[in-house]
Amino acid sequence: MYDLATFGAWAEFAVRWLHVITAIAWIGSSFYFIALDLGLHRDRNLATGADGEEWQVHGGGFYHIQKYLVAPDQMPSDLVWFKWESYATWLSGFALLALVYYLGAEFYLIDPNIADLAPWQAIGISIASLAFGWLVYNTLCNVFVNANQTVLMVALFFVLVGMAVFYTNVFTGRAALLHLGAFTATIMSANVFMIIIPNQKIVVADLIAGRTPDAKYGKIAKQRSTHNNYLTLPVIFMMLSNHYPLAFGTEYTWLIASLVFLMGVSIRHFFNSMHARKGMPWGAWLVTVILFIAVMGLSTAPLFKADDVEEVRRSDLRFAEAAGFEEVHDIVLGRCSMCHSAEPVWDGLYWAPKGVRLETEAQVAHFARDIYLQAGVSHAMPPANISFIDDDERAAIRKWYQAAVDG
Repeated sequence: MYDLATFGAWAEFAVRWLHVITAIAWIGSSFYFIALDLGLHRDRNLATGADGEEWQVHGGGFYHIQKYLVAPDQMPSDLVWFKWESYATWLSGFALLALVYYLGAEFYLIDPNIADLAPWQAIGISIASLAFGWLVYNTLCNVFVNANQTVLMVALFFVLVGMAVFYTNVFTGRAALLHLGAFTATIMSANVFMIIIPNQKIVVADLIAGRTPDAKYGKIAKQRSTHNNYLTLPVIFMMLSNHYPLAFGTEYTWLIASLVFLMGVSIRHFFNSMHARKGMPWGAWLVTVILFIAVMGLSTAPLFKADDVEEVRRSDLRFAEAAGFEEVHDIVLGRCSMCHSAEPVWDGLYWAPKGVRLETEAQVAHFARDIYLQAGVSHAMPPANISFIDDDERAAIRKWYQAAVDG
């Protein structure tokens, strides 16, 4: 029989799996088409009137690809649209955000030491910030539509830095980086939903009606697609950051995030230049390495918020006061704290895995759900049962957690 926590964990697993699958599909098609567009041979006078062409080989076959700057003379009947990858990625990502950070707001979203928010307030700020991101970005694009695109990208970078500062002063470090990724991903997906696909539909409608499509729609769509290309790698970093406390658990989290966006630009610059046959700017990798070393330097003294918890928070009281807590606290001290401590005694560990410290009563109460799922319901912790936790101790953890939930 499944309890709520176990069901929630499996639901989170399923949605996360879906999110990763759809993201791979979206990113793969996006990278492919940007590389294809940059690599087209545009120095050939093609009889079809196409803007450029390229021959490719894959899977034992040859492909002859042509791109029309606006549209072909005649509308094909079997046109393939690339949009559902983007929509499914955002929808599954938002569902995962709700499952983990909204339903678990007291655990993952709110840190009273940063901002003592009620769950509904934190969730409201989260949703509003995602909408705010699209409005600001779209306004910048409309203002700078005919300007130097580098100016637009610099303006967008400062918006992202500002949001990094904002999130780190509102949410937990883990939630701050995750939200910065969601903020950027919302812009990217909205580009597809609000601009790229509608513009392409206008062109298709004009062709069907026998009108000559305006080239501006393709120009704008390409601009937004290019932005998505440069934002993709930082978003992936932000989405993976919750596994790495050295990224989210320091006082410089906002600066680390800012440098990651610059790394994304330098990496994509190398590949985009290569695909466009403009040479291989190896200096871009030197810039990337320097930026990454700077990130490493900023993270060498992690200040995990969980470390400072000496008193049990209001949201954790039910676990600290539940029957069996003292026994569980002793179990955790004996089986877990040799690794999950300020100074781990296990060889090869220099800081607590995932930034989780389980030494004080407050810390054990705060990480109750993780202890229950990792060491009570499953045998994920300790790894390979290296501290020899027995079945009776795991049962005690389950009994204590259920007493707190039911109480």
